[in-house]
Amino acid sequence: MANSAPPIESLHRGLVLLKELRDGRVLGVKEAAELLGVAPSTAHRLLTALCYDGFAVQDRDRQYRLGPELRPEQVRGRDVGEFRTLVHPVIDRLSQAVGETVHVWVRQGPLLRWVDGVAGPAPSHVATDRWDRVPAYASAAGKALLSELNGKQLEEVFADGLPPARSSRITSMQSLKRHLHAVRTRGYALSIEESAQGVDGIAVCSKDALGRPIFAISLAIPSSRFERAKVPDYVEALRYAVEQTEEALGSPTD
Repeated sequence: MANSAPPIESLHRGLVLLKELRDGRVLGVKEAAELLGVAPSTAHRLLTALCYDGFAVQDRDRQYRLGPELRPEQVRGRDVGEFRTLVHPVIDRLSQAVGETVHVWVRQGPLLRWVDGVAGPAPSHVATDRWDRVPAYASAAGKALLSELNGKQLEEVFADGLPPARSSRITSMQSLKRHLHAVRTRGYALSIEESAQGVDGIAVCSKDALGRPIFAISLAIPSSRFERAKVPDYVEALRYAVEQTEEALGSPTD
């Protein structure tokens, strides 16, 4: 019996690309289009969709590789389980010291991915089990990580525009660059009910020996008790926690 056409052509094409990436192939838009027999614009949309969900990543040469969803997850050269084991005691102490919820995040393209967290000791703490991926520019941790990129790198990350974030005041690349300049200058980032209603955040970025942003540690604080007067104390505690994580993790592997 002759082979019939796949019932959902776009899904089939996406899976073809995914198989190639899984087998170690690096694809540009032109190569993907030729592989599928489609227009470059169609191939670009499919590759962008794979990147959005972490199945692919785009490198600085605008080539696409297998993403973190389909390869062993690592943070700073370590398996994520090992990373959590080393970092969790640090963020637990931080949570007890400041009395608030602590999260650890990494960036995947234009989104943030939650890695670990400790719920604050207060009865009205922010939960740690409500997070998965959020637009990086709409959270304190994401801003802290993005602030370490230059203008060209930012444009590559958001080549397809800013993902929708209902409460963010940042609406364009120009406003994002202005905001990140301020973050870079002061060395920490704030989020006022941008990623979640009723939640404010403050974050500091961890970098490797080459100055590349690796992960961010953030405090998630109910807006009802967030006080700007306490920000310097929060920042000092976060920076100390970042130093402790670096000591716990040891030297970067790359």
